[in-house]
Amino acid sequence: MSTRVEICGIDTSTLPKLSHKDTMVLIEKAQTGCERAKDDFLMANLRLVLSIIQRFYGKKESVDDIFQVGCIGLIKAMQNFDTSLNLRFSTYAVPMIMGEIRRFLRDSSSVRVSRSMRDMAYKVLSTRAELEKDKNNEATLEEVAAALNMPLFQVVDAMDAISTPVSLFDPVYHDSGDVVMIMDQIRDTKNHDENWVTSVSISEALEKLSQREQQILSLRFFEGKTQIEVSEEVGISQAQVSRLEKNALATLKKSID
Repeated sequence: MSTRVEICGIDTSTLPKLSHKDTMVLIEKAQTGCERAKDDFLMANLRLVLSIIQRFYGKKESVDDIFQVGCIGLIKAMQNFDTSLNLRFSTYAVPMIMGEIRRFLRDSSSVRVSRSMRDMAYKVLSTRAELEKDKNNEATLEEVAAALNMPLFQVVDAMDAISTPVSLFDPVYHDSGDVVMIMDQIRDTKNHDENWVTSVSISEALEKLSQREQQILSLRFFEGKTQIEVSEEVGISQAQVSRLEKNALATLKKSID
């Protein structure tokens, strides 16, 4: 009894199954231009595409779009497969289908990344997959860097380059209508709205001071100089520095209040 599973609107229980021999026959006929053989072959191998695209379900792109791209990879694999080789079609087709999907995801990314960086990233992914196959557990980026003889920071940068961007407004938790977004998890608890308002008010108040008053406040409160040191640098008496400083501070206080 077949199990009904629907993926991308396709009931997998209705898809035909082919033996290795039937697969080779249909490929040879399709490569000579037989449209019926081509259609029968593609329909029989949709399971292969569907099994691959499940690895990309977490992506932002539509699953239907990824499925269509996977079918393009399947067609290319069928057209280029050499039936004279003692090789199963799926062994040849899987890397080609996955490569087609990855190129689509790479080229449709909202963040433009250089081709060299993308190539490096997929080299990292390939190497990590090989290491995990040999070890039967997850490979660390340090191990990947060592296998590629690359600095760790380059491996990290390459992986970051192909990471899918997320919005600060993406929800991470739902509970009875209450939504917790990413921005709620990383928000700055020190700088509240009133702090920003005060900062803007001070900036606007400083613009009202004369250039000399601004210079004196900068030397006194940002560089920590004494009034005597300021008077020597500015070229006026200490009494004048004291008077200008008091006037400037009074102006700032009045503007902020």
